[in-house]
Amino acid sequence: MINDIKQDAQARMAKCVESLRHDLQRLRTGRASTALVEHIKVNYYGSDMPLSQVATVAVQDARSLTITPWEKTMVQPIEKAIIGSDLGLNPTTAGLVIRINLPPLTEERRKALSKQVHGEGEDAKVAVRNVRRDAMQHVKELLKEKKVTEDEERKAEDDIQKLTDKAIKDVDVVVKTKEDELMSL
Repeated sequence: MINDIKQDAQARMAKCVESLRHDLQRLRTGRASTALVEHIKVNYYGSDMPLSQVATVAVQDARSLTITPWEKTMVQPIEKAIIGSDLGLNPTTAGLVIRINLPPLTEERRKALSKQVHGEGEDAKVAVRNVRRDAMQHVKELLKEKKVTEDEERKAEDDIQKLTDKAIKDVDVVVKTKEDELMSL
């Protein structure tokens, strides 16, 4: 029973860290990445589709992306979706190919993105702590129902705390890595 609670907590904490990693991929750094535009939704015959399902996205070089729509009629909606996104990018079209040039980040923008990374990291830590709280609550319920002894409860709480500490260290590593990536020129 206690092992199940610990395994569940560990899995949920790992998902929190992985979710943070995924969310931080969307943040623009100095390099071009297809992850930058993956979340953009394009109006495709009345329904919103992810950009990757209506076009091929490729990294042309360190500072530019190319988007090649699968249908000629999709060039305009893709441009509109990119301009309407919160990325602040301006696409240029040459026939069927849409190019996005990524200007270098200013120092001010880097600092703002760094703050955003910190905020995302704090949110992930809160999520990890919520998982810990839930797991501890389950262990306390088992103690109330007299399914475990007080010693087993204390050991389980120590183990859950160790899992929490490890997950928070993982979050810190992810945040530090992204900050280093942002601050490198």
